[in-house]
Formats: sequence, structure tokens, C-alpha cells
Amino acid sequence: MRTIRVYVDLPLAAGTEVALPEQAAEHVARVLRLGVGDAVTLFNGSGMDYRATILAAAKRQVVLAVSAGLEAAGESPLALTLAQAVGRGEKMDWIVQKATELGVVRVVPLLTERTQVQLDAARAQKRLEHWRAVAIAACEQSGRARLPEIVMPVALPDWLGRLPADPGLLLALSPGAHARTRDLHFAAGRGILAVGPEGGLGDRDLDALDQAGFTRLSLGPRVLRTETAGLAALAALQAVHGDG
Repeated sequence: MRTIRVYVDLPLAAGTEVALPEQAAEHVARVLRLGVGDAVTLFNGSGMDYRATILAAAKRQVVLAVSAGLEAAGESPLALTLAQAVGRGEKMDWIVQKATELGVVRVVPLLTERTQVQLDAARAQKRLEHWRAVAIAACEQSGRARLPEIVMPVALPDWLGRLPADPGLLLALSPGAHARTRDLHFAAGRGILAVGPEGGLGDRDLDALDQAGFTRLSLGPRVLRTETAGLAALAALQAVHGDG
């Protein structure tokens, strides 16, 4: 039986009633065609799922009774950050969506030496809001109850200068590198994976990553596209060191 999961940016607690925001209400009532008595799972990014039942349903107003909260099982024990150079067109949407499904805790959109996307402040903010909506939808679909953090696009050198004191294992995808996913050890249970844009990371990018303590990682003899490489690496890391 399919579970309908809906994200709400509201406090949730058993024994309360919740009115869905207009956009979510319209999706539930008009798109999904749910009505009074139907079951819905609500989550607000806290890591908990909340069982709820529809009490009233109109085109733009849906009210639910929240009956119980339970710890969601959709999170990985491996906390991974994907630092992804911004790709052209809809590639970044795809990357954010699939990285969320693969369990990342954070996505950092990077502006690198070979990044071909130009973002002024207004456009960057608009893209950020869009990517967050993509991540919410991916959480609804995949069963995750914690939203990955998605930060404002940032230049690679600026981002490296603000890395936390203990970020975990630092990895940068680079064709021809010697390290493989099976060779790694996530002692702290967390890490960062840096992925270049179309054309890959430039020499200045790689030198900066090397100086910041990143290990160059290879996925094998084939050169993958930017929208494939990071996701393939995340899947491999989760299979070997996380979910597997």
C-alpha cells in the first residue's frame, strides 16, 4: 500500500490538528484526490514521521488530526556532504534530487574554475529556493524525514576557507586517482565529496583541494559526466560504508 508523505514547515505533535499550507493542501486534495478519513504521513524535517488522518478536505484547505509520531528509518549512518560544481540546465535539479534520495545531509553548490553557470545574487537565491523544493519532494518520495541542508552557491576557495575544524573524510573525484571507495575508512562517520563541473576540476581547483587535505578518488577507468559521477560515488560510498 502506498504511503502518502507530505512535508510541512510547522510544529507537529500527537493529539493536535494541522491545517496544511495552501500549496500542500491543493496537492493533497486536487492532485492526489484524497478525502476525509484518508491516511497521510506528515514530517517537518526533524527526523520524525507523524501519522495523520484527514478531517476536512477542500480544494485549498485540508485539516488533519495527528495521531502518533515515530522515528523515521530513512536516514543513513554515514553523514555525507556533496560539494557539487553547479551544472548547466536541469542537471543540478537532477543531482539535488538523487543526492537527497541517496541520503546526503548537505549539498554545497560550488563555483569552480570551469563552472559555466553564472549566478548573480538574485538568481542564486532563486535557484537555492528551487533546489530546496526539489529536495523536499525527494524526501517525500524516498521516505526521508530529515531535509538535507542546501547552501547558497559559493566559490570553491571561499568554501575551502570555511570548512569546519573536523569535517571527516575529505574526498575529491578525479579520474586517474589511485584511491577507491573500498580503500576508505570513515573513522568519524562523516565526510565530504567534491565533484567538478562539465570538463572536470581544473588544476587550480585540484591544487586547492589537495592543500585542504582532500584525497583524490577514482570510480574506475571510465570518465563519467558531472551529473553521473557524484551520484555514482555516493551510491558506492553508501553501499560500502553506510547503508550496506
